[in-house]
Amino acid sequence: MSISNLRRKRQLKLMIIPMIDIIFFLLIFFMMSTLYMVDQQLIPVTLPQAQSAQNEKPRSIAITVTSEGKILFDKEEIPLALLQKWVKTELHKQNDSVFILRSDKQVEYGKVIAVLDEIKLAGAQRISIATERKGK
Repeated sequence: MSISNLRRKRQLKLMIIPMIDIIFFLLIFFMMSTLYMVDQQLIPVTLPQAQSAQNEKPRSIAITVTSEGKILFDKEEIPLALLQKWVKTELHKQNDSVFILRSDKQVEYGKVIAVLDEIKLAGAQRISIATERKGK
């Protein structure tokens, strides 16, 4: 028996079926894990677009100005006069909160500035303005 015959007998075979099983398992795992990462917004708002749009992930409170001009603090409608008090209360609970100002693009510019001003007067340091990325 020659050495080349022994090498052929000892060669390992690549088992493809277990590899396919592992690949499908990883695919399903990543698909299921990304479902929990999706930020779902229940209030329909048409956001303006910006190329520098980014997602914020720390503790965030959404302040929404709807197309009718209503102000929603985490899905609860409040008047503009109480917004500053609500923001201060939230800052006392957690100082590093991020306030995300979401506004329909049809809302009057002055209304959005008034809401932004109330948030700043309450002492919020981390304020983001929600936009959509262009090209969506």
